Amino acid sequence: MRIRGFAPASPCWVELASADPARAADFYAALFGWEPAGHRFRLDGRVVAGLTRAGADRPAGWLAYLNEPDLDAALDRVLRAGGHCVSAPAAAHGGWSTIVADAEGATLGLWQAGDFAGIEVGGEPGAMTWPELLTHDAQTALDFYGRAFGWLLRDEPGSARTRGEWLTRGHDAIAGLAPGDGWTRWRSAFQVADCARAIERCQALGGRVVAGPVQMGVGRYAELVDPWGSRFAVAAPVGVPVELGMSFGSPTGVELTFPG
Repeated sequence: MRIRGFAPASPCWVELASADPARAADFYAALFGWEPAGHRFRLDGRVVAGLTRAGADRPAGWLAYLNEPDLDAALDRVLRAGGHCVSAPAAAHGGWSTIVADAEGATLGLWQAGDFAGIEVGGEPGAMTWPELLTHDAQTALDFYGRAFGWLLRDEPGSARTRGEWLTRGHDAIAGLAPGDGWTRWRSAFQVADCARAIERCQALGGRVVAGPVQMGVGRYAELVDPWGSRFAVAAPVGVPVELGMSFGSPTGVELTFPG
């Protein structure tokens, strides 16, 4: 499904920095069916993720970006909330970007669109689902993201299998929130049709499993790592536990809705 816009402070882009972009492109093409196209990946012709070379100003790994119509104002809010700037705002392919760190050091990108808004596909295998913040100090995270981006915490009641905590802005769920596993960080997740098959494919290509698979309210979920050490997650929706929607036709951002 094609995405046509993003609400302010909602996930709009995801990019991999790798020490070996050419080989990384082959790995993800084989894993997700992506089509490498220079500094971007495409899925059936639609932009699905970015690719760049890792360096001093862009450490290796996956990085999620938030849509920000005014990059300078967003950076000012981040600094006032206790975060810091990792890389100064600069022109990028189709817009302007900066990388920031939150009050605990977790990094994420901010994107001000020019002629490129971000990912063009969602809600299907191979597309980004949602980013997830892993932290041992949820209150510090809530204080920071509330001040910087206006996010709140929404707890989805239910059983241990179906309940979840989501960082939200207005009526839109922005990201997942989960206990940290050693350090505070952001984790990017991609939808797959079958979690077990995605794991097998990743291992056959030289990657490995870091955690899972586990059953969550949204389906089967696992964290993987590619052959160069970049972590990411895969999620396979099961049944109809969750509806994933991402601004089709109007800039409403990302929305996760649990049927009642």
